[in-house]
Amino acid sequence: MLAWVSAQRTSASASQALTKRRRHQLVYGRPVNRHDFLRQRAFATKHLQFQSNQDSLNFAVLGGGITGLASAYYLSQQLPKARITLFEGSSRLGGWLHSKQVDVGTGSIVFEQGPRTLRPSRPNGWVTLDLVSTDDSWVRDLALEDQVLMTSKESVAAQNRFIYFPDHLVRLPGPGSSIWNIVYSIFTEPLFKNTLSASLTEITKPVRGNIDDESIGSFISRRYKPILADNIVSAGIHGIYAGDIYQLSVRSIMPFLWAAETAAKSVTAGVAGGWSLHSPQDAVLEAEWAKAPPASDTIKAIKNSSVFTFKKGIGQLADRLEANLRESANVTIRLKTQVDELQLEQMNGVPSMTLVARSDGESFPQPEQETFTHVISTISSKTLDSIVRPKSSLSILSQTPSVTVMVINLYYSNASILPVRGFGYLLPRSLAFDQNPERALGVVFDSDATIGQDEMPGTKVTVMLGGHWWDGWVAYPDEEQGARMAKAILKRHLGVAEEPRAVHVGLQKECIPQYTVGHHLRMAQAHEALKRFNGRLRVAGNSYNGVGLNDCVRSAREVVMGLVEGWDEKTGLEGFTKEYAPIMRHKNG
Repeated sequence: MLAWVSAQRTSASASQALTKRRRHQLVYGRPVNRHDFLRQRAFATKHLQFQSNQDSLNFAVLGGGITGLASAYYLSQQLPKARITLFEGSSRLGGWLHSKQVDVGTGSIVFEQGPRTLRPSRPNGWVTLDLVSTDDSWVRDLALEDQVLMTSKESVAAQNRFIYFPDHLVRLPGPGSSIWNIVYSIFTEPLFKNTLSASLTEITKPVRGNIDDESIGSFISRRYKPILADNIVSAGIHGIYAGDIYQLSVRSIMPFLWAAETAAKSVTAGVAGGWSLHSPQDAVLEAEWAKAPPASDTIKAIKNSSVFTFKKGIGQLADRLEANLRESANVTIRLKTQVDELQLEQMNGVPSMTLVARSDGESFPQPEQETFTHVISTISSKTLDSIVRPKSSLSILSQTPSVTVMVINLYYSNASILPVRGFGYLLPRSLAFDQNPERALGVVFDSDATIGQDEMPGTKVTVMLGGHWWDGWVAYPDEEQGARMAKAILKRHLGVAEEPRAVHVGLQKECIPQYTVGHHLRMAQAHEALKRFNGRLRVAGNSYNGVGLNDCVRSAREVVMGLVEGWDEKTGLEGFTKEYAPIMRHKNG
C-alpha cells in the first residue's frame, strides 16, 4: 500500500512530513524559499490539529459511485474517529460499475454494463492496485488479490485490436505483428491511407500560435492530416470517451501531445527524444512508491499484464468497498437520498457546510437540514452546480456536457462464432452510414478480453451505441430495439446470424463527461470559485480529470490526502493551476 500519513502521527512525524514535502518540491525543481518554509510549517501545524480533532470532524460524501466509495474508504482509513456519511440518490452503490451475473443453463456468465478491464499503468493504475493489494498494515484491507484475472501482453486480446473500415476489420499494428505484415497493411489498407507520409512530415510542421486549447481533430489535422484524425484517432476516442474529436480538448485528453509541440517543437521529436510529462502529484506518488515495501508476486504480475479485472467482474471492486464501509462504525450509508441544497455557513465563527437531504426511505420522509465540517462531491459537475447555494456560485461547472451510451451484452453458446479473435473493434467517424446506421461506437469480444469469468463456454460480446452520435436526442431506443440493432451490427460486420442465448440491454444516460475545448481553463476557474468555500467543499470524479476508473480512484485519493494533510487551499482541482501544472522534461535534463 502507499505510505500514507498515519492517523496517529506525532509532532516528530509531522516535522518529517514537512521535510518530505520540501524534498518533493526540491526534486520537482521548485526551490524552497522563506515563503515555502512558512507555508510548510503552517501545513504541519494544521495537519496535527486535523488529526487531534478527529472526533469533531463530520464528512459528507456525495455520490456512491466508485469515486464516492473510494473517497469514503480513504477517509475511514485515515480518520477512523471522524464521522462519515455517504449519500447516494439511487438504490444501489457502484455507479457505472455494474457486473451482472446471468444464469445460462447449468452455469452463469458475467455481463458488464460499465467498464470491464483496467490498465495497470502508472501512476493511476498503480493507485488502484494499492486498493487491490493485500496489506496487513491497513485496518480493513480489501484483499482482492486472489480475485484478480489478468490478460497477458502475449494474449490474443492484447495483440489483436481492430478498426472496422471501410467494410472489413483491419488489425492495428502492434505486438505480435511482423514487420512485413505492418508494412503491407500500411500500404494496402484504406484505413492507413496517407498516414505514413503524415507521420514523416509532422516534424516539419510549424508550432502552433498563441492559443490556449484546440480540439483533438483540429490538432491531429494540423500536425498530421485530417484523414488520420477521422479514420484512426476518432475510433480510439469512441472507445474511451464516446465523443466527437472535433469537440473534445486535446490539451485535457492528450496533454503530452499538446505539450510536446512546444517543448520539443513536434510530437515526433517529443516521442523520439524521450520527453515525458510530470506533475507534482506524480512526484509525490513516485517518492512514496520508492519507499514502499516490495509488492507481492501477484501485484508484480498484474503490473506486467496488459489489463486486469476480477472473477465476478469489475463491480466486485465496488462491492468490496461497500462491504468494508458497512463494517466501519464511523460510516453511515444513505441510499435513495437526494441532496437538494448545499451551502457554506458560519457556525460560531467556524465555517461549515449545510445541506438539505431528501430521502425516499422511512427514516427521512421529509427534507431535513444537516451540517458537516467538510463535503466531498463526487456527483457530476452539472448536478453539483444545481444544488450549491447561492445559485450560480459554481456555474462554470455546468459547462461540462455528457454523452449517453447504450450497452448491449450478448452471449452465444457457440464458442467459435466470431471470425477473428482479439479484444474487439472500434468504428471511426469516417465510416459510411450504410456500414453503421445504428451509430455504433465499438464491439468488445469479452470472451477473449476477460477469460476466466464465466462458468459456461461460449462467445460473449458487448456492443456500444450512441455517444456523441446521439447528442440532442430526447428519446432513445428501447431494450428491444437496442438488441435488434446490436444483432444487425454483428451480422453485417462479422457474419454472426445465430440468435444469442442471453441478451442484456442497458441505457447509461449522461455517463461519460466530455472535456470539450477550454476544459482546462474552465477547471482552473472552478478551482478559484471553490476556494471561496474555505476548503470545506472539494470535488473528485470523472467530471474533472479523467473518465476512467483508475482516474476516479486517483482523484478520490488526492482529495482525501489534501484534507488529511490540512491544505485548505486545495479543492480537488488544484492540478489545473500553474503551481501544480505538469512539466515536460527531457530524459537528459
